[in-house]
Amino acid sequence: MTALQLEIQLVAIVVAVACALPGVFLILRRMAMMSDAISHAILPGIVVGFFITESLGSPLLIVAAGLTGLLTVALVELIERTKLVKEDAAIGIVFPVLFSIGVILIARYAGDVHLDTDAVLLGELAFAPFDRFTAFGLDLGPRALWVMGAALGLNALFLLLFYKELKLATFDAGLAATLGFLPGLLHYALMGLVSLTAVSAFDAVGSILVVALMVGPPATAYLLTDRLNWMIGISAGVGALGAVGGYWLAHALDASIAGAMATATGLIFGAAVLFAPGRGVVARVRLRNRQTWRFAEQMLTIHLLQHENTPQAQRECRVAHLQEHLNWDAPFAEKVVNRGTRRGTVERRGPYLALTDDGRALAQDALERT
Repeated sequence: MTALQLEIQLVAIVVAVACALPGVFLILRRMAMMSDAISHAILPGIVVGFFITESLGSPLLIVAAGLTGLLTVALVELIERTKLVKEDAAIGIVFPVLFSIGVILIARYAGDVHLDTDAVLLGELAFAPFDRFTAFGLDLGPRALWVMGAALGLNALFLLLFYKELKLATFDAGLAATLGFLPGLLHYALMGLVSLTAVSAFDAVGSILVVALMVGPPATAYLLTDRLNWMIGISAGVGALGAVGGYWLAHALDASIAGAMATATGLIFGAAVLFAPGRGVVARVRLRNRQTWRFAEQMLTIHLLQHENTPQAQRECRVAHLQEHLNWDAPFAEKVVNRGTRRGTVERRGPYLALTDDGRALAQDALERT
């Protein structure tokens, strides 16, 4: 691995982890699409900041973009509070308008500088190592690594300082307000961090990957755990894994690194959807199958209990009669009986079936629950 490849992956990992931290709270607050709105709507802030400073490297661009992100959140909430449209519609109204204003400003007044819409949308991680940060004549590495490192540090510091308040405001904003935790202020501080992170990552990965990294890893972690601290850690890990995996996928396919990272993140999420313990598709299918067989076994024991020691027992307790009485086909009835004998709830006595003590207890317990 060359030094260039290592630096690209380091930048990718730092970007992914920086985006994943605030993304956890966006997912928990059901505001995932707000990251999409902010990442697009801050474009006019970048353009206005460039007009003021006439420099693409000025920190004022980040400040202007962050303020535009907060403006986006405020406008969305203002429209939503009218009760005329829901939040998704408000987002769909606000961010295209702001993004379009940015596009028009670029096309009209900044067409001759490197501030084109393709760069904003897609970014280019491969170029990150060529923009170096130097101090006192020393090369301190890619500028993107320092910028995103600062964003990551700020996000991590915010979570450390306000973890308890954020947790309470996320799950019970009313209680947080009662206890004096100012959930509204925390909300706008979080949105400010989302804006800051999004604009910091623009030059390296573009707005589309910012959305993927803010939503994909936390959504994956959401499927894997119910604990907030674990969710934050898993989100960071999934983001880093998607960054490294995406880089090597792009290397193998000679494709866009940002696109490959988004694809890798999506594949990891897809794997979680299928195989997440307890919540994945496979786990839910296995649970449904277990419930089906357990219900059938209960039905069998209840049927046998109701006819136990009655004049109808010789007819009702035959395996062949289950097809008629319980409307089961022969293979299914045989499987249910075999399951019952394996589990010790039913025993065969020639062509007849009889309950064991465990089977009798199972049937009585099921009847008491109904």
